[in-house]
Amino acid sequence: MYRWKTRFHEEEDRPEKPRRYGVTEMRAPNYTIFTRDLLQETFESMGEFVDGLKFTGGSNSMMPKSFIKDVTDMARKHNVYVSTGDWAEHLLRKGPSGFKEYLEECKQLGFDTVELNMGSFGFPEETLLRFVRLIKNAGLKAKPQFSVKFEKSDIPKAGNRAYGSYVVPTPQNSEMIEDMDLMITRAERCLDAGADMIMIDADDVCKYVDTIRSDIIAKVIGRLGLEKIMFETSNAKASEWFINQYGPRVNLFVDQGQVLNLECLRGQNIGNISRSVFGRSSFLF
Repeated sequence: MYRWKTRFHEEEDRPEKPRRYGVTEMRAPNYTIFTRDLLQETFESMGEFVDGLKFTGGSNSMMPKSFIKDVTDMARKHNVYVSTGDWAEHLLRKGPSGFKEYLEECKQLGFDTVELNMGSFGFPEETLLRFVRLIKNAGLKAKPQFSVKFEKSDIPKAGNRAYGSYVVPTPQNSEMIEDMDLMITRAERCLDAGADMIMIDADDVCKYVDTIRSDIIAKVIGRLGLEKIMFETSNAKASEWFINQYGPRVNLFVDQGQVLNLECLRGQNIGNISRSVFGRSSFLF
């Protein structure tokens, strides 16, 4: 169907939607005017390349419910799931009952996936795992979000690093320290609790291509596998780096304007040089 893909072996490309790998999740416009017509045109022109749509920055909390329902209905017609983002953690303060009400509202509005920042507000780890299970029990998909940096006082001492284990409280401080093993262990526990996908925060790992932490990415993929991880890529160069390194099966979250070029890279890449359908990529470095 897409001529730039016909030059490559079938196993190098992705299956048709719904996909378990090679997922492209798109940011719903929240820096520009978001209209039904804009989204309709996006789905009609690039719907085959978009697997998911995420409302970031709590933008859905500021929109009329009727508008959100129109958006989710439109997405469903194009086989696109709809995810919350950067908002569910604010509902945790209301406790399990308030969070359950929020999940029920998400279902009524047509959301499929709930993203939950696992570093939220200093909640105990077992509490956050319980909320992951609540999301699954509500019939929704759970997508915990992780950062590789932790406040120093929150990092368990050696030998006591189990997710959810009791940790003797220590004075809080503002020093942030990387701990890949702790992040991966927590992600594994979330997957054991039923999480469907792990989102990795771009700021600490892959926001800019010249600072991409390839060591962290390789370790996370080695432990968790490609199918269960989604990387947030904030620019086209970072997206290209992922395709060059891990092929078209990597799951990426991108801005709306990057969808088409990302699909071209997925279809054209295999090897060290990637080319888009429009010719040699302008993002090579």
